[in-house]
Amino acid sequence: MTLAYAKYRPLYLAYVSVSTCCGRKPKKGMLHMGFDKKQTDAFAIQIRKNTMRAIAAKGNGHVGGALSIADLLAVLYHDVMYVDPKDPAMPDRDVIVISKGHAGPAMYATLALKGYFDLDVLDTLNRNGTILPSHTDRLKTPGVDMTTGSLGQGASLAAGAALADKLDGRQNYTYLILGDGELDEGQVWESVLFAAQRKLNHLITFVDANGKQLDGTTDEVCALGDIAAKFAAFGYHTIDVADGSDTQRIYDAILAAKQEQTRPVAVILHTVKGAGVQLYASMKNCHSPKVSAADYAAALADLEEQERRLGL
Repeated sequence: MTLAYAKYRPLYLAYVSVSTCCGRKPKKGMLHMGFDKKQTDAFAIQIRKNTMRAIAAKGNGHVGGALSIADLLAVLYHDVMYVDPKDPAMPDRDVIVISKGHAGPAMYATLALKGYFDLDVLDTLNRNGTILPSHTDRLKTPGVDMTTGSLGQGASLAAGAALADKLDGRQNYTYLILGDGELDEGQVWESVLFAAQRKLNHLITFVDANGKQLDGTTDEVCALGDIAAKFAAFGYHTIDVADGSDTQRIYDAILAAKQEQTRPVAVILHTVKGAGVQLYASMKNCHSPKVSAADYAAALADLEEQERRLGL
């Protein structure tokens, strides 16, 4: 833990981050927090550092797609989501579905930083007996709402969760994170049709449009064209974020999404696979590389320099 982060960790662990846009009265012990870009960026760096810690402990893992959603997770957990680490199954909590389940290390880093479990558990990633499997599993990990990994299925799970909460009269939101390569799956578009038909305006879908997938670029494998236009054609309200790693723009997009009253929303985040760590952002294929001790040290040095630039 860096000294800079030590200043913020008590806040993360003592309170639940709840945005003023939630529209719900927080439980005792919760705190409404306004957006502070410096603090959110600092949290994103910590997510990346602990993502790398987990993967380095195993020696390999899904680095690129985990790093590219770190800024989104920072905004959701630091500034937006209505959750309680002390009560992960709180009925009216916001729900998150990481449909690109291989990005689990970023989710685990975030949950550990929020106090769902100890940071040392990150060192057990994908080992026998761990609560942190390679892909997210709701039966193993506190704070994980849906088991995912088979690409596309998380989209249907999220739509079902959003419908169930709507039928129960709850005001919570379901946040779905898809990879752009995942959009090759037909099941995604079946769920999109369903969500639009059911007017699930409390379902906000994020597409991590980093332009790469396992076997190459998305253009090489199966060109997606205008992703926002495709969601719009299915009846979604769409928001296109040119810099999907800018926490302020992500936060603003979520605020805008919550103004929609009749349709589900798709937020297209144009990101870089391996974002935030130059070693991986510049790598042709960083989907699931080996991570040596030297690689880990280089990543930490990069992230610590970012902390210095933030004035931490």
